[in-house]
Amino acid sequence: MKLSVFSDEHFMKEAYKQAEMAFEAGEVPVGAVIVAENRVIAKAHNQTERLTDVTAHAEMLALTSAFNYMGGKYLQECTLYVTLEPCVMCAGAQFWSQLGKLVYGASDSKRGFSLHGKKILHPRTEVTKGLLAVESEALLNQFFSKLR
Repeated sequence: MKLSVFSDEHFMKEAYKQAEMAFEAGEVPVGAVIVAENRVIAKAHNQTERLTDVTAHAEMLALTSAFNYMGGKYLQECTLYVTLEPCVMCAGAQFWSQLGKLVYGASDSKRGFSLHGKKILHPRTEVTKGLLAVESEALLNQFFSKLR
């Protein structure tokens, strides 16, 4: 199978690279990339420790960057790729941005938005889950095993 430069797998690998950067920086390894018209317009990784800001999740930082790039507050034509299922805070921000599509890797059985149902996301947001889930979960497990 040939990997297209415009495939969900390709863009999720870019998000995974961001997660690896977070890991190297001592942050919880979550990475996010936002794509519009097959072009990466924003990328980020968790920076809660570096910025001493509990809201500095990868998704929140990427959303802010995407708003700046787009010159507006709506991302209806955009796709967010993130290595871990968004929390309720991040899903709420995605709701208000009217995000077109969400693709995430590992599920978060403790804090993921799906614990509360898809209604937290905008009704038109398309969701794909489980892409690079094994790799994303392994990186998270490696990170947390170092802390114990």
